Order: sequence, then C-alpha cells, then structure tokens
Amino acid sequence: MGPDFALDDAQEAIVRLAAEVLSDNADTPERQWKSLGQAGLLGLAVPEELGGAGLGATETGLLLTEIGRRAAHVPAWSTLSLGVLPVARWGTPGQQRDLLPAVLEGRVLTAALGTLTATGDWRVTGVAAGVPDADRAYRVLVPTTRGVALVDPSAPGVTLTRTPTSAGTDEFTVRLEDVAADPLHHNADLRPYAVAGACALGDGALAGALRMTADHVRDRHQFGRPLATFQAVAQQIADVYVASRTMHLVSLAASWGLDPEDLRIAAYWLGSEALPALRTCHHLHGGLGLDAAYPLHRHTELVRDLVRHLDRLGASGVHRPD
Repeated sequence: MGPDFALDDAQEAIVRLAAEVLSDNADTPERQWKSLGQAGLLGLAVPEELGGAGLGATETGLLLTEIGRRAAHVPAWSTLSLGVLPVARWGTPGQQRDLLPAVLEGRVLTAALGTLTATGDWRVTGVAAGVPDADRAYRVLVPTTRGVALVDPSAPGVTLTRTPTSAGTDEFTVRLEDVAADPLHHNADLRPYAVAGACALGDGALAGALRMTADHVRDRHQFGRPLATFQAVAQQIADVYVASRTMHLVSLAASWGLDPEDLRIAAYWLGSEALPALRTCHHLHGGLGLDAAYPLHRHTELVRDLVRHLDRLGASGVHRPD
C-alpha cells in the first residue's frame, strides 16, 4: 500500500479471496471460519516460517473489512487483532510456535482489554469484562501491571461468565484468582492492534449496510417511482456514502501506520459518525429496517459492540507499538 492508500496486487488478491470465501460459505459462522482457515487467510500475519504469509496489520484489516461487510459472526477480531498480531510482534519463538500455526486450522485466541494485577512470579488476579470468544480460546492475552501475560482459560482459578452483547456474539467476564501465566513482553500493548482491527471491521459493517440500503431504495417503488429518485432519499443516502468512504479512509490509515493520531481519528469516526449513518440506513428501509430478522440489524449491532470495546480501551489514548 502506497501513501495514497492504493492497494498493491497482493492486497487486492486478499480482498478478492476473502469476498469469494465468505460469499461461498454464507450459511453458518462455523463453515465461514473453517473456510477462511483453509484459504490461508487466517495466517496473513503469521510468520512465514510458521506457515503464514508474514504480513501485518494492514492486510489483517483488509480481511476484517470483508468480514464486516457481511457482519459475519466469526472470531476474527479476537483471534487476529487481539491475538495473532501481538504474538507475532512480541512473542518469543517458543510462544509463536505454540500459538500461531494452529490458528491456520481455526484455533481461537483472544484478549482481555482491562489491566489486571500480576505478582513477581506471574500469578494474575483480577476481573476482565467483555472478553470475546473466551470459551473457545486456546489462550487469553491479559494486560497486567507487569506487562501482557498469556493465560490458559481452562487453568485452575479461571472462571468464565457469559455476558450479553448487542450482536449476540460470545463474550465473557473472566475472573482470575492467582492464576499462573506466561509473560509475553513487558512492552507489549494490545490497544493499537485492537483499535485498528475494530475500525476495519466497523468499516466493512458500514459499507455492507450502505450497499444493502442503496439496493433497497433502488428497487423499492413508491408513487410509481424508485425511492432513490426522491430528493430527500438521495440526499440521505449520499450522506451515508460520505460517512462510509471516510470511515474506509481513516480505517486504512489507522492500520497502515498504527499512528496514534490516525487511530484516534478512526475510533472517533466509528463511534460518532458510523452509528448515525447506520441509523439513517434503518430509516431509509422504512418498516423493514425495524425487522429484527432483516440482516441490516447485524451490521448495526456489530458496530455498537465494537464502539463499546473501544470505549473500554480508552481509544483516545492509544500508542504506537514499540
């Protein structure tokens, strides 16, 4: 990707492959997740010597955007942004060998987004809320007072309590009582990767909602005319288009350089502009936009959950990884 954020050939190929895999396997999240692994897409940021592509946050973000376009309920943000990218950046060779190759086959990683207490011998105590996919994870990355630790969610002293989400995805409150942990790195910071990934996923969710809404107002007729030909409708869909394109640009900028200011802008746009744009999409659908069985709700609920995570992270204070 160049300074104008134009995708190179490899990145274009990632987008095309992700779209193809997700479109061909749209029936169940389990099948989508398995197919993403079989296509090699879950290994984009896994080092080449471990069977991956050795790429980074930008390519991971492109995959997340395609997943967001379909509001697919797969553990991609938790595994790739919260797990693979930090382990690939800071993990020891042994930790990388233990954790990353299995991701290619669909193994799940995740992370807590709060700071817990760790003793000198890396025993961790505390409570972390809103941990995605904790029940499926092989390891949970846990920020502590001494740095990020790797915790086995099945270890003695770990309690998982399922908590509700807007999108109905799997989240848990994780309670640790003097749990033995493996230190990742004292300088590891999960926040830049978490924010960049959340914004990429939200970018796709908004783009998918825009496409759905544009198709609806084009095909739906009133008074013998397509809804899209009414001036008020055209103005509103144009506003959503501007919000979506801007979200895409700031999301690409955030994942490309992981610059603190770019991350703050992307997080702001997701929370302050994407949600109002999605409300407009619901409005333009009329009564259909209120139907809980209609897929537009999945996009809005996904973004609402992502914004909640960013609020928990304190996304206005992210730092570039060392």
